[in-house]
Amino acid sequence: MTVNGIHVNGTSNGHVLPVRGLKPGIYAPIPTFFHPDSEDLDLASFEAHVVRVAKAGVAPLLSGSMGEAHHLTNDERATLIRSARRALDDAGFEHVPIISGVGSGSTRSVVQLGKEAAEAGADATIAILSGYYAASLASDRKALKTYWTEISEKSPIPVIIYNYPGAAGGIDLDAELITDLARECPNLAGVKLTCGNVGKLTRICATVSDKSFALAHPRKNDAFPFLVLGGYADFLLPSTFSNAHGAITGLANIAPYTLVRLFELSAAAVSDPSVLPEAQRLQGITARADATIAKAGISGTKYILQKLYGYGGAPRRPLLPLEAATGEALYSHPDTVAIVALEPPSFMGEERSLEDGTPIAMYYWSMPHIYGVNTYITRVYPSSSNTYTEEQVVFRLLVRQLNRKGDITCR
Repeated sequence: MTVNGIHVNGTSNGHVLPVRGLKPGIYAPIPTFFHPDSEDLDLASFEAHVVRVAKAGVAPLLSGSMGEAHHLTNDERATLIRSARRALDDAGFEHVPIISGVGSGSTRSVVQLGKEAAEAGADATIAILSGYYAASLASDRKALKTYWTEISEKSPIPVIIYNYPGAAGGIDLDAELITDLARECPNLAGVKLTCGNVGKLTRICATVSDKSFALAHPRKNDAFPFLVLGGYADFLLPSTFSNAHGAITGLANIAPYTLVRLFELSAAAVSDPSVLPEAQRLQGITARADATIAKAGISGTKYILQKLYGYGGAPRRPLLPLEAATGEALYSHPDTVAIVALEPPSFMGEERSLEDGTPIAMYYWSMPHIYGVNTYITRVYPSSSNTYTEEQVVFRLLVRQLNRKGDITCR
């Protein structure tokens, strides 16, 4: 399968990609979990979550904005990389790459973090410019260009540009600067556009997604093509039609299967218009959920994870957890309920199989209920005499999401 000029089956320009390269798809900025009293790293919860999203086909980004990078020491960042790599390998996901955030203050400190990330086992890094001196840097194109050029040249592993004005004092890289960097820096592996500017994304893709770009400006490592990734999931479908390559989105922590499915549908719709209505329907659900949950920030995502899986907890101070009433309102919000209901039962803790041994997750996700097709397909759980239709499975998820007790008996 090819997505906007880049193969996602492990090849690029006809060459077999080494293990753990980056490819088009969905990436999740993983939260960092802490023990409630000490605020020490909760590695057990962290590892469980990294493996959970990997099962859905989502690769992790560690120590980013969602991961509270600026609340972590250098040693803690390295510990998270080693912990994630160990957990992924032990679970059979040796092929899943790890991206690590290296945002810091000076160029020197970012370069050092990049070297430490590589030593700890990261496959790529992502770098944002500190906003502390934004007043001086925002209009200094030479300084901006020098920053990412130096970081990429001195990094032992590929680097992704992180354009997030909200976390960089308002510094917002334009399309011309990003494409210039892509041409001139072969160790740059892409850009994350949390600015949410689809016009900018389209202008960048008009250059870097063209087949001639990879030939004229080859990467230092063929396994790391220059990817253009959105920073939110609410424009995943239109960005794919603009020749982008996926998203790095916090919503992938809560609905990884749904976002992978949306990405696959979006990519397919480029050449098969018959699936476009399905992609549009799923994009609408995703866009509403993304807007609702993003407003609650890190604490909101952690609250939902705590309710769903029993881990999440509080961020490190000075950030505070959500008040109970605020958290419950977010958790039971129709937009949250709607997207969580689309996740397959195995991801939500329903680890059962069908009569024929097919995992419920595999069967469930192959069904068309998320597209509103009212076709009833009846199957029987081996552990129960109850018979469930696909739509009743969705309802069971809604019941659990609303924190009600009980089960459904179907006759």
